[in-house]
Amino acid sequence: MQFIDLKTQYKQLKEKIDKNIKKVLNHSQFIMGPEVKILEEKLAEYIGVKHCITVSSGTDALLASLMALGIKTGDQVITTPFSFIATSESIILTGAKPVFADINPQTYNIEPSLIEKAITSETKAIMPVSLYGQCADMEAINKIAAQYNIPVIEDAAQSFGAEYKNKKSCGLSLIGCTSFFPSKPFGCYGDGGACFTNNDEIAKRIKEIKDHGQNRRYNHIRIGINGRLDTLQAAILLAKLETFPTEAKAREQIGERYTRLLKNSKAVCPHILPDNKSVYAQYTINVENREDFAKKLKQKNIPTAIHYPITLNRQPAIAQTDKKYPIAESAAKRVISLPMHPFLSDAEQNIIVKEVIKSID
Repeated sequence: MQFIDLKTQYKQLKEKIDKNIKKVLNHSQFIMGPEVKILEEKLAEYIGVKHCITVSSGTDALLASLMALGIKTGDQVITTPFSFIATSESIILTGAKPVFADINPQTYNIEPSLIEKAITSETKAIMPVSLYGQCADMEAINKIAAQYNIPVIEDAAQSFGAEYKNKKSCGLSLIGCTSFFPSKPFGCYGDGGACFTNNDEIAKRIKEIKDHGQNRRYNHIRIGINGRLDTLQAAILLAKLETFPTEAKAREQIGERYTRLLKNSKAVCPHILPDNKSVYAQYTINVENREDFAKKLKQKNIPTAIHYPITLNRQPAIAQTDKKYPIAESAAKRVISLPMHPFLSDAEQNIIVKEVIKSID
């Protein structure tokens, strides 16, 4: 049984993907080829924003966005302690300091009511993470940010395709950033990412930053990074984009079916807010005795994964252990993710659920 089934996806899209790859090989414009621009136009249309700027990874999307806002040494950026290292890493790479606010115990996303308490005169951005495929409470976050004139960057690395109050993730704040890492809901065959915005000036800056800070060839008006998306990856994503809405719907249905089948078990299932549609980047439950639980499932050849076992404030590279984030730290000890992909059959899901119930009850 596969935790994420990329092989089945490739088999279904093989003809289109192979055709697109061959086209790139034939024209040999491997950097900033025509497929990149076409992809950006289609992604901007899908999200419903003016600008999409593709980049080389989700991490570089966050970094380029922070750089475009002028985040620098001495600044502070409020974010969640319960996420992948890239969220804080991108902040630290600008010289700024990540300031954490604890999470909501039901959604695992940053708790808006705690953000305002963390704001100081040095706060220059807020970076909520839309974890596990569900958007953070962006309306509440944007409202707080507007009161203090602080820009918001949505880290939507796991939520491309999700919706919040009938709007797409990545188009919910000043800047939205996503990742095209292969295991993401919409992934390429390597690293990749994108930034989304309706702001013309910010789009211009990100476009320059991702290409060594140049506004035209050999004219570098700002310090940038080597953050361009490869043409081959753009070609693969173009093939996948055609069927992505169908896959996103399938993920939602499979996630909802998991929740129905596990409703009366001891597993704490994902809580999806009424105005949200999740793409279930992971189907993550909360259990006691996680190590024993995972071991039992492994014995039945059911793979699991843990996202994330160590809160960011406790990562050795960050080490902000003077403050406590009890909800995030509790989640880090208890969450575990079950197999999730658009091709998971009812029969496979029934087996997983049966063993989950046996292993947890």
